[in-house]
Amino acid sequence: DFSKAMSQAGTSQFQEVIRQELEYSMKVELDKILSTASSNELEHTKKDLEGFKKLFHRFLQEKGPSVDWGKIQRPPEDSIQPYEKIKARGLPDNIASVLNKLVVVKLNGGLGTSMGCKGPKSLIGVRNENTFLDLTVQQIEHLNKSYNTDVPLVLMNSFNTDDDTKKILQKYSHSRVKIYTFNQSRYPRINKETLLPIAKDVSYSGENTECWYPPGHGDIYASFYNSGLLDNLIGEGKEYIFVSNIDNLGATVDLYILNHLMNPPNGKRCEFVMEVTNKTRADVKGGTLTQYENKLRLVEIAQVPKAHVDEFKSVSKFKIFNTNNLWIALSAIKRLQEKNAIDMEIIVNPKTLDGGLNVIQLETAVGAAIKSFENSLGINVPRSRFLPVKTTSDLLLVMSNLYSLNAGSLTMSEKREFPTVPLVKLGSSFTKVQDYLRRFESIPDMLELDHLTVSGDVTFGKNVSLKGTVIIIANHGDRIDIPAGALLENKIVSGNLRILDH
Repeated sequence: DFSKAMSQAGTSQFQEVIRQELEYSMKVELDKILSTASSNELEHTKKDLEGFKKLFHRFLQEKGPSVDWGKIQRPPEDSIQPYEKIKARGLPDNIASVLNKLVVVKLNGGLGTSMGCKGPKSLIGVRNENTFLDLTVQQIEHLNKSYNTDVPLVLMNSFNTDDDTKKILQKYSHSRVKIYTFNQSRYPRINKETLLPIAKDVSYSGENTECWYPPGHGDIYASFYNSGLLDNLIGEGKEYIFVSNIDNLGATVDLYILNHLMNPPNGKRCEFVMEVTNKTRADVKGGTLTQYENKLRLVEIAQVPKAHVDEFKSVSKFKIFNTNNLWIALSAIKRLQEKNAIDMEIIVNPKTLDGGLNVIQLETAVGAAIKSFENSLGINVPRSRFLPVKTTSDLLLVMSNLYSLNAGSLTMSEKREFPTVPLVKLGSSFTKVQDYLRRFESIPDMLELDHLTVSGDVTFGKNVSLKGTVIIIANHGDRIDIPAGALLENKIVSGNLRILDH
């Protein structure tokens, strides 16, 4: 036992030496990069690299999944409230004064690359030529006009989306919404083998674009604070932010949740509220809220030990998942940021660059900070508040007659008999937005659709109706044209169906 203990001690000493060497090498490389910054880049590059250094230090310290599975418990009954209970309290007469304490923040760091688009994802047309950003501005403008309030919109951009977004913002200069932006940090990607940055200088254009990345939306706390905007908004009397992904079209300002925050029934305000919703089979990988060491804690699939992944995915044990619609007290962000007390697990995101080089990105997720805030709460909201558009299959749903658009908000059509959304799977011929748009002469009637699978070279004519379960499969080399006006109800279409003009 003595020799085993000695060898373990030796191993941990050896690991500590290696850790120190890696940290030292990283510091040397980061100093070299910083020395290439111009005087006007120096200050923010320094802040970015300091933040990265802290993250890298933690990455070297932590080993294996970051949760002890044995400590995970179901959250206490009252820690996740049903939305119906929050709504039943009604609204106060002075809802305008409550709204004036709110700031809407949209996470706008992502590019539309997964849907074959260049530039910010928020600029993809979603409905009647309106982009995600257009719909967001319309929603807040409608609030401000209806209640005579001044709810501002804040966009957290990344270095990938900032320029294009700022150009577009000029068109809203006369709208009744104050719009502010701040930028996420810019962190260096690390070579997977050497654990050193692949960047040699601070530039991030041309061939250097692949050297840098925005470090996930958990970066919001530090970059919001560093930008000075957090203090300015507190100075204007703002108290809460409502944060959500810009591609979640269900994430509109909810007055009942806001009232619950500002006027809590027990007199004790929550610093952090996470909207969760019930899992379906499509959401088994979503992060879930658990009780862990007497705190509410968000557990993501990446943190789960391999032996427990199936249990984590089980809809019966973990019934809810995080929508990433979050309500957070500004004063709490400021307090925790100044104490360096926001604790978020590190997500290690492996990537392969175009040239074949394997790199890793160290990221964090905004919801993971829930355990650092006091008096946190989950609210189990209707599924309609989670309507993300990640793929063209999602885009087909929100462009269809399943939804109607009013003042920037999408609501499910009353003509649909059941509240669930159809399951839609479009094949690889539809992945890119421009290909997808070319394949539909008009968006089909989907009010009575349960399930749609499309694979291969398929096009849809005008005024097609889809009902029940529809499966359309064009084999390799074949093409299927669904004719204008066709009604497909519980049909499988396969082989070759070509309609030619003569």
